[in-house]
Amino acid sequence: MENIIQVKNISRVYKVGLETIYALRSITLSIAKNEYVALMGSSGSGKSTLMNVLGCLDTPSGGEYHLNNIDVSRLSDNELAEIRNKQIGFVFQTFNLLPRSTALDNVALPLVYAGVSREDREARALKSLQDVGLGDRVTHRPNELSGGQRQRVAIARALVTNPAIILADEPTGNLDSKTSIEIMALLADIHNKGNTVILVTHEEDIARHAHRIVRLKDGMVESDQKNPNPLINEAITGA
Repeated sequence: MENIIQVKNISRVYKVGLETIYALRSITLSIAKNEYVALMGSSGSGKSTLMNVLGCLDTPSGGEYHLNNIDVSRLSDNELAEIRNKQIGFVFQTFNLLPRSTALDNVALPLVYAGVSREDREARALKSLQDVGLGDRVTHRPNELSGGQRQRVAIARALVTNPAIILADEPTGNLDSKTSIEIMALLADIHNKGNTVILVTHEEDIARHAHRIVRLKDGMVESDQKNPNPLINEAITGA
């Protein structure tokens, strides 16, 4: 199977005053197209730093990172922004929605940056909302939606550019257990349709939905194992 992500000897070092912090230490990792991978670890393990590097939100201090055969560890900030907008869809714990914009406008936002015409981006945003079960909430603003619905809007926004990778950072962190199950079912559905899904979490029960679990500790890969029995649920609608 072809790799969509290859990192080799990636390190990330920060200077804080006189202190040097080694957030990532020589990480080598490959993720194949259409894999469903969980990055796990406690606070300070390096999982958030690795997520930022994989998501082209941060550049490594050393090593190589190839995304779809492009060496992104050498790209400029503008080139990284273009890669992010085309190749990666982000889902965050805090949803990151514009409070005064409708669900449709929130979902269409990445297409504005991509230079898509208004008519086309509204049509694509509507389809994306319908795909996550929110076709009847198009004109609602975030404060008119439940937590689960807001996360669905965020997922629809992540999908609207047809990215190769969905990168979900603690996507159920602000949700109750019932809604968390529904969001995880939605991510499973997205994976089943062909997307590569990378899930960042510190929760064992959330990580168990993934087909592979990579555990980090002290900026290094502690273990990398297939999950023989990923959790499966069918609760795609609701929330």
